[in-house]
Amino acid sequence: MDHARASTEPSGALPRVEDRMELIDLGEDTPRFPLFVPADRPDVFAAACEAGADAVVIDFEDSVAPDSKAAVRRIPAGALPEHRAVKLYLRVNGTGTPWHRDDVAFARMSGVDGVVLPKVESAEQVARLRAGLGEGQRIVAMIETARGLSNVEAIALTADRLAFGSIDLSEDMGCAHTRLALLPLRSRLVLASRLAERPAPLDGVSIGVEDAAAVADDARHAHELGFGGKCLIHPRQIAPARTGFGAIPQDLDWIRHIGAIDGGAPAEPVQSPVAVRARRLLARNGAETSRPADPATRPSSTAK
Repeated sequence: MDHARASTEPSGALPRVEDRMELIDLGEDTPRFPLFVPADRPDVFAAACEAGADAVVIDFEDSVAPDSKAAVRRIPAGALPEHRAVKLYLRVNGTGTPWHRDDVAFARMSGVDGVVLPKVESAEQVARLRAGLGEGQRIVAMIETARGLSNVEAIALTADRLAFGSIDLSEDMGCAHTRLALLPLRSRLVLASRLAERPAPLDGVSIGVEDAAAVADDARHAHELGFGGKCLIHPRQIAPARTGFGAIPQDLDWIRHIGAIDGGAPAEPVQSPVAVRARRLLARNGAETSRPADPATRPSSTAK
């Protein structure tokens, strides 16, 4: 991704229909299903890397007590597998905290694939982080405060991807942590990402671990709103989250009808908005299109 074009100024008109397909691959350099693990649990790092997520995020922020913040940077030798297929990210402590600068220096030195920056409130915070990281290291900006939401369009232009911190944001806003209350907030992240020509944002975590149907339902709701993935806090959430973001049978039937699968005669012109949407569904879902949707769903009144 060309960071030179990132600025706090509007990016101009959206691409024409025939140019939109190039946007599909924007998410390949950032994870869709990152699994967060506490930085003070190096004994689970290797297992997390093998759990099936596309990235592991070692969390220096919420999961670590203040008196352990410095100690967790000393990751024991052998805690991480020498050869791993997943990307490795760090969630550093936020801008303005006593630990932020050293966390960023550690991220640069360790050569991780990227950084998750919590409680982002301005594009300038992302720009300063970018200056402290190495070439090619990605930034996922978490929107968790009202001030961050008010600046989300500019933040989207400077970060590589947005993530929605629904729990902290609902607390800061003083609103209920329900789908209805969070709907306009979620939609604003989706719109900001689209206008910035960035990958679709990541939805926040689902607290429940045992109820796979609830996780899948939360993921399906986020997918319907235009999110591109979901933050996870336990390996048991990986499969249901992928199910929620997978193509449902009705989608596949529709795609086949317009000729996007099986090489049939297309019912729509190749560059029509309908055909473009069909190809985007295929590219976004990838392997998930071959998996049947989880029939066990449970309506959830909360979106974590």
